[in-house]
Amino acid sequence: MRFECEKHESFEVSLPLTETNPAEIRKSIIGAQEYLATFPQIDCKVSHHFSGDSYAREILLPAGSLVIGKMHKHAHVNVISKGECIVLTEEGVKRLSAPITFISSPGTKRVVYSYTDVVWTTIHVTEETNLEKIEELIISPSYNDLDANLLLEKI
Repeated sequence: MRFECEKHESFEVSLPLTETNPAEIRKSIIGAQEYLATFPQIDCKVSHHFSGDSYAREILLPAGSLVIGKMHKHAHVNVISKGECIVLTEEGVKRLSAPITFISSPGTKRVVYSYTDVVWTTIHVTEETNLEKIEELIISPSYNDLDANLLLEKI
């Protein structure tokens, strides 16, 4: 895929848009993440919302941005309340337009290109309000850590 970004020159990222093997898609997403880390990073506005045993993380993805999301340990609700984007996961490529609400499976990692400004909210079950502790509870740093956590939950 070729991308034009306001803050960078044109660049290309090879993504498996026709690949169906989840392991190959995983490798490509990680490769794209490592490659994109060599570019200056954009600053996305993030808002945090707490209510009882729920935590919502709302992020604004500026139009023309290419973002690789964090991998969550647990299933959770996603809400795109504004904008349009294309998303690559192990399940393939989807074009998403607001308003849309859906559930993510544990371990979903996304490459997101925003055609317009996108407001994306993830909602998680936790009573924790310390953001560092929340990250430890809900984010998996790698597929290996995620796979180990999922195996432990089944025991």
